[in-house]
Amino acid sequence: MRGMLLDTHVWLWYLRGDRHMRARTRRLIDASLEDCWLSPITIWETGILLEQGKIHVHEGFRAWLEQNRRRVPLREAPLNEAVAQEVFDLGLDDHRDPADRFLAATARVYDLKLLTADRHLLAADSVPTLAA
Repeated sequence: MRGMLLDTHVWLWYLRGDRHMRARTRRLIDASLEDCWLSPITIWETGILLEQGKIHVHEGFRAWLEQNRRRVPLREAPLNEAVAQEVFDLGLDDHRDPADRFLAATARVYDLKLLTADRHLLAADSVPTLAA
């Protein structure tokens, strides 16, 4: 494994210093920031959460995103054809969240562990995960 792909909730917890994030997980990310990755799906999912009013930012979404990408410079795991194809090889057909399926596929294509607290993803044998 080359590194870790942060699930959307893990990335948001990390940025906000959220109490949901265990100290062990924060230390793990801190110690390996240069090998932590972020998917464009996470950016999209964060925008959806803002639109739904589930999270709030004081500045606009783009300004908030640029500020946090500079503050915590994670590597980008691009969404490409290989990732889109891998979604259908995961064996997660009953998993209804398309964002989770894309994140799981991204982790497999880029040989990363998906750092997540999602119990469905953690239980999936086909997805390389680390418990957040």
